[in-house]
Amino acid sequence: MKNNPRQPKGSGCRLALALSDLHSQTLALPLKATPDMHQFLNELRQRVRVGVVGGSDLDKIKEQLGDDVINRMDYVFAENGLVAYRFGQLHSVQNIQAYLGEEVLQDFINFCLNYLSKIKLPKKSFFLIYQKITLSDFFNVLMQKEKIREKFVSVLKEEFAGKGLAFSIGGQISFDVFPVGWDKRYCLGIVEKDSYQRIHFFGDKTMPGGNDYEIFVDPRTIGHEVKSPEDTQRICKELFFSSVIQKEVQ
Repeated sequence: MKNNPRQPKGSGCRLALALSDLHSQTLALPLKATPDMHQFLNELRQRVRVGVVGGSDLDKIKEQLGDDVINRMDYVFAENGLVAYRFGQLHSVQNIQAYLGEEVLQDFINFCLNYLSKIKLPKKSFFLIYQKITLSDFFNVLMQKEKIREKFVSVLKEEFAGKGLAFSIGGQISFDVFPVGWDKRYCLGIVEKDSYQRIHFFGDKTMPGGNDYEIFVDPRTIGHEVKSPEDTQRICKELFFSSVIQKEVQ
């Protein structure tokens, strides 16, 4: 790995990176990492570099992983990496409005609001969040049963075909809309410059249409599908906690 004066003391090997989807560390509602997970991540970080990538903004990541997450992780990628922290420092910021332009965003927002106004479900269940990367629509358990977000995504794909937008269903209650290429693979453009021999990715929405799919199948990563934080811990221990493997990666 390239020399860097901000590499944290006591951090793990330079040859492997464990990059996890946010929900692979929290998953169960309420979406917060447990003390056991925090302890595990501290131990893991002594063996390999550790990062988290999520479609949510930084405030949501802090809510789930703690206000000190930037210093507890080697990499923190909010909004799929459009807001990127590397070794405790802000690395880069990208902006969806400047990239797509006001007209496309305004048309999209207006269409979403009009579509939602015609759905006969409690309107208190909806939030439209305008971030630098994503316009996310959140649904309660009732809406998940009605497959509202799946239907909504299908309509949006048809309405905005050719506009340079991609859609993915992420987490337990949302879907993301972002410029083509701004899925979670965006963060790989940052970490690959640090010359890791292996980048392991852990995610739960790894099927086509899920917001982990693109990075999961990317040739730059070794993808691991997980269903719970316990899955993530188990696989990491198999990969990185063996004394034989540890000698190989250091």
